[in-house]
Amino acid sequence: MAEPTPAIRVSTLELFFDLVFVFVITQLAESLHEHLAWSTLGNVLLILAVVWWMYSGYAWLTNAVAPNSTTRRTLLLIGMAGFLLMALAIPKAFGEYGWLFGVSYLVVNVVHTLLFRTAGPGARQALRVLGPLNILAALLVLAGGLVPEPWRHLLWLAAPAVQITSSYVHKIEMHTISAGHFTERHGLVVIIAIGESIVAVGTVFTHVHLGFPEIVVAVLGLCVSYYLWWFYFAGDDARAEHVLAHTDNPRRRARLALQAWGYAHYPILLGIVIASVGIKRTVGQAFERLDWAEALALSGGIAVYLLGHAAFLAQLRLRGVYHRLACAAVVLATIPLGHLRAILQLVAVVVVLVGAAIIEDIPEVRRSGSTAIGDFGRTGT
Repeated sequence: MAEPTPAIRVSTLELFFDLVFVFVITQLAESLHEHLAWSTLGNVLLILAVVWWMYSGYAWLTNAVAPNSTTRRTLLLIGMAGFLLMALAIPKAFGEYGWLFGVSYLVVNVVHTLLFRTAGPGARQALRVLGPLNILAALLVLAGGLVPEPWRHLLWLAAPAVQITSSYVHKIEMHTISAGHFTERHGLVVIIAIGESIVAVGTVFTHVHLGFPEIVVAVLGLCVSYYLWWFYFAGDDARAEHVLAHTDNPRRRARLALQAWGYAHYPILLGIVIASVGIKRTVGQAFERLDWAEALALSGGIAVYLLGHAAFLAQLRLRGVYHRLACAAVVLATIPLGHLRAILQLVAVVVVLVGAAIIEDIPEVRRSGSTAIGDFGRTGT
C-alpha cells in the first residue's frame, strides 16, 4: 500500500515549534538537577506525561494539517506560546504557578482542537471524541493547579489516565498518517533534546575551573550524547519509517504510530532528562564520590533511554531489542563505581556504550563486507 498522502517534509515552522517544546525538557532537567529526589522525579514524570501527549498531538496535527495559511500559523504560534508558558511555570507547577501551567495547557488543547477541525473529514470525525477528552484532561490539570494537596496530584494523575483512555475510545483509524513526515518530526525532537542536553551540561562548566578532570568529563559527556544519538539514528530510524509506510491496515498503522512514536518515545525523552542530570552532577567533582541518587541518575537515565528504544523497536518488530536490554542492564551495573569516583562510572558507561555499538555493528559490517567482495568479483576489477 502506498503512502496515503504525498511525501512531505517537516516545515521550518514545525522545527521552530519543536525548539520551544524542548525548552520544556530543559526545564524538567533543571528542576530535577536542583532537587534530585524521588518526589521531584515523580513530578517530572507527571509533567512530561501530559506535555508529551500534547506535543505528540501537534505532531499528528501538522501531519494532517500543513501550517500553510496565516490562520493556521497564527494558531500554531498561540500553541507555541502555551508551551513556552508551561515551560516557564514548570519549576513551581505544583506550587504557586500551578494556575499558569493549567491555563497554558488548556490553551494548547483548545488550539489543537481548533486546528484539527480544518483537517479532512476523517480527522474531524475522530476528534468528536478525542477533542472533548483532551479538553477534559486539560481542565483536570488546571483544577489541580488551583486546589491543595492531595487533590492536586490526584487530579494530575487523572489527566494522563483520561488521555490514554481517549486513544482507545476514539476512531484512531480515521487519522491519515504520512510516514516520512511523522517519523522525521519525532526524530527531530529527539535530536534537539539530545543537543539541548549538551547545552544544559555545558552551562554548568561556566561555574568551574577548566582543569584536566573537567575537560575529560566534558568529552565523556559528549560521548554519552553521541551514543544516545547512535542507538536511535544509526539506521533504525529509516527502518522504522519503512515499517510504518508499509503497514496496510489503517487501524494498525495508526495504533503503531501511537504506541511506537507516542508511548515508547516517552521513556526515550525521560531518559535524556535524567541522564543529563547525572552528567551535570559529575562536573566539578570528577574524582569525588557521587551519592547513590546521583550515580543512579547517570546510569539510570541512559538505561531508561535504552529501554524506551527497545520498546520502540519491539513495537515495529525490528532487530536490536535484546541488545538494548542487555546494554541497559550492564550500564546499571556501573552504578557502584560512581560511589567510588564519579569519573570511574562515567568512563565505564562510555566503554559499555562503545562496546554495545561495536557488537551491534559487527553483523552489519560483515554483511557490507560480503556485499562489497561480491560486487568486486562481479566487476572483475
